[in-house]
Amino acid sequence: MKWLISIAATFFVIVIAISVFLAPDSLVDCGDTPSGESSCQKADAIIAVSGGDTQARTEEAIALYQNGWADKLIFSGAASDKSGPSNAAVMRQLAIKAGISPTAIVIEQNSETTKQNAEKTVDILQSSGIKSALLVSSSYHQKRVLIEFRRRAPNIEFRSHPVPDDKQWSQNWWWLTPGGWYLALSEVVKIIIVQTGGSR
Repeated sequence: MKWLISIAATFFVIVIAISVFLAPDSLVDCGDTPSGESSCQKADAIIAVSGGDTQARTEEAIALYQNGWADKLIFSGAASDKSGPSNAAVMRQLAIKAGISPTAIVIEQNSETTKQNAEKTVDILQSSGIKSALLVSSSYHQKRVLIEFRRRAPNIEFRSHPVPDDKQWSQNWWWLTPGGWYLALSEVVKIIIVQTGGSR
């Protein structure tokens, strides 16, 4: 009986560790709107990268914008279907439908990987004089996005705010499905590759 309890406890420690590692949330101790605390202050921009459940990532970025977390929205991502508009363009249209002014939105339409999301979006940030940004992605993807952006612009303050639940991933229940384990373990491997100098 004791060994079963030990195995169960170890399993849940691993699940919690993976969840916390993959999905850093800089706003976890903040309210819905910015405040004077350093980690809860307004940013210059909100950046959402496409991929996975792009709509959920877009909606989370829109909610942050509407709650006053930044005055600029940046959407990054090439077209998943080359015969249609870019993911970034589709994200822009969702934001406009939500009532956000087109003048507040910037899109980067050429990146096809997380590394490219960072490289091409950082160019926009630097040319615009942006010094701080909130990054939005799916929970399983958030850590790698943060690593890639910080690596390419160490002079810019990047904070994370992952989408807690989307069509592919539930922050609390991902471990109940094979797909959840696949996403989690593949991201851990990709992070190791990136941290050791590789590219994903």
